[in-house]
Amino acid sequence: MERFDKQSDNVKGALILMLAAFGFSMMVTMIKLAGQHLPVAQILFVRQLGMTLMLGPVLFKSFPGAFHTGQLPLQFARIALALVAMSCGFTAVIHMPLAEATAIAFAKSFFVTIFAVLILKEVVGLYRWSAVIVGFLGVMVMLRPGAEGFSIYGVMALVGAACAGLVMVIIRLLSRTDPPSTILAFQAIGVGLVMAIPAFIQWVPPTPGEWALLAGIGVVSYYSQKANIYAFSYGEASLLASLDYVRLIYATLFGWLLFSELPGVSTWVGAGIIVTASIYTVHRESRRKQHLASGPSGRGFSSH
Repeated sequence: MERFDKQSDNVKGALILMLAAFGFSMMVTMIKLAGQHLPVAQILFVRQLGMTLMLGPVLFKSFPGAFHTGQLPLQFARIALALVAMSCGFTAVIHMPLAEATAIAFAKSFFVTIFAVLILKEVVGLYRWSAVIVGFLGVMVMLRPGAEGFSIYGVMALVGAACAGLVMVIIRLLSRTDPPSTILAFQAIGVGLVMAIPAFIQWVPPTPGEWALLAGIGVVSYYSQKANIYAFSYGEASLLASLDYVRLIYATLFGWLLFSELPGVSTWVGAGIIVTASIYTVHRESRRKQHLASGPSGRGFSSH
């Protein structure tokens, strides 16, 4: 810890982000392993139940304030979209190579740009629109519509990315009035309650090993999200968002070691296009914010 404390904030953030990325990659790997025998609804329900239990002390201390919101319709919309995002994303992870599902999920950043324009009325220039178009071309390279290798699970991964992107925009709206604990509480408990019925209907008795996987999914999800939050509290968002693509390396490694999956040429090419376009989008966003913060006379001001 002494050596860690001596590092710059960006280095601290980067180190913590590497741990978070490793944790998220472990999470999807365990989901893929559990999904060989258990239905997605059951995995998702147990995951949300585990996260709710770990959030219990925080929710108990702030009860009933944690559930007080001035934007209930938006909270419900976020629950519904998170439900679709996770259901589609988990299904894609189970049925697709890990590296391919992970790469398509990174298309979320392009959907954030699109929905930010449509909903938040943000102004996006030619360069960022170009990056979005190029990024979707990368997705098409991976999905190969009309080709023999086309898979419906690739489309589900893309739908999951779109819903995740819309969730990010809704969180921006919610964060204007609701604290993070309220946003997290509605999502964790809301998705769990919705999934309780389909999980009960489709319930498959897990083996002891599968129970360990389900418990691991909940624990790793919780701590990976906490690590991700801590990372962004230390480092610059533009730097860390670019480094987050290390998940693709972890996913490729886990896919190779545990499932004998090696990405094909189209996966590497498409993933390269997506990652490059995404990093460029993050870079342009960082430049825009720096320009707005500096102002014409060097005085800082906020764009929103």
